[in-house]
Amino acid sequence: MNTLRTLIAAGVIAAGSAFAAQAQNTVIITPEEEVVVREYVKAHPVEVIERPSNFELVLGAVIPDVFKPGALQENTLPDRDYQYVVIDGRTALIDPSTREVVYILE
Repeated sequence: MNTLRTLIAAGVIAAGSAFAAQAQNTVIITPEEEVVVREYVKAHPVEVIERPSNFELVLGAVIPDVFKPGALQENTLPDRDYQYVVIDGRTALIDPSTREVVYILE
């Protein structure tokens, strides 16, 4: 019985660690900040990219190299360290150094 408890505890710790590691890659944006980002994106529209068939727009996904060279630099949010891209009508904030999706505006 103690072995079972130990295994369950180890599983819970491992799952919590994995969740914490994933959470570090996401960005928390307040509702007020999201409004500002939405207004900026609306005022500075970018080309909508059709989602490649082998890509799913989810947190942590790496944006594929479907952009013209330098295109993402044109999509940088002011006063923030993130760029944005619109794929299939959904706006995603990405980390420019890794091209990783860190926030999705739904």
